[in-house]
Amino acid sequence: MTLLRHVKFNEQGLIPSIIVDILDGKVLTLCYMNKDALEKTMETGMVHVYRRSQKRLMLKGETSGHIQRVKEVFVDCEGNSLLIKVEQNVAACHAGYRSCYYRGFNPHSGVLEVKEKQVFNPKEVYSGSGRAT
Repeated sequence: MTLLRHVKFNEQGLIPSIIVDILDGKVLTLCYMNKDALEKTMETGMVHVYRRSQKRLMLKGETSGHIQRVKEVFVDCEGNSLLIKVEQNVAACHAGYRSCYYRGFNPHSGVLEVKEKQVFNPKEVYSGSGRAT
């Protein structure tokens, strides 16, 4: 795979990957990919990630069906991070929001405020699976 020649994985064998909605440029999430996840992403055209907490490769949206179809891949100037523009199906966040960055910090009150509407109910989507993806 030619993309692998242009990226540098960190000491854990991972590369941070920023996932952005191709339609409006909104950052959806930050995930990590290992070599296998990046290869699978390029091979299938759907985002695959390395779940550090579970120590496994997974298709983003494998439980929810909220997959991300890859439209463009960018590599930063040093080759140590990726920006992937995707077509997002429903939402990227397991908490039910379109973006994982749905909360904003209010410096006056010192609290996080929800800035987006929830687009699905996680209890309905993930009931019984035990996993949020």
